[in-house]
Amino acid sequence: MRNENAGQIRIIEAVFAVFVIFSAFAVTANLPAAQNTSRSDNLSSVGLQVLMKLDSDGSLGRNLDQGHWTVLRECLTLAIPAGISFNMTVYDEQMHEVNTAVISNGGFGSQEVSFTEYVCASRDLTLNCYAIHLYLAVTQ
Repeated sequence: MRNENAGQIRIIEAVFAVFVIFSAFAVTANLPAAQNTSRSDNLSSVGLQVLMKLDSDGSLGRNLDQGHWTVLRECLTLAIPAGISFNMTVYDEQMHEVNTAVISNGGFGSQEVSFTEYVCASRDLTLNCYAIHLYLAVTQ
């Protein structure tokens, strides 16, 4: 009796294997889109953490006071994870743009741009307050 059902069992086994393979393709096809969405949702918090880290030892305010825009661009390039582009603009107390050079690592190739605003006070003899606008986007 076992020999008579061997062909039917092999057909059922083959159909089940095809079902498992196509199910695996269907599930993995949706994974990259879900990862990009979660990454772009966290861009604001990444920007805030980077600015807080740069400001923790006073180097952010010191570089803003001295106008070291290239140093700030290099610090942001090193601190922000790879695959994220940024653009930073610095304003004074009257909301006039302070930076004379572009503080960016390239253009935005994504439709999803995140905005972070940070207020920084310098630790110099004179108190200078700056409003920092940091735009972040996932590069394509």
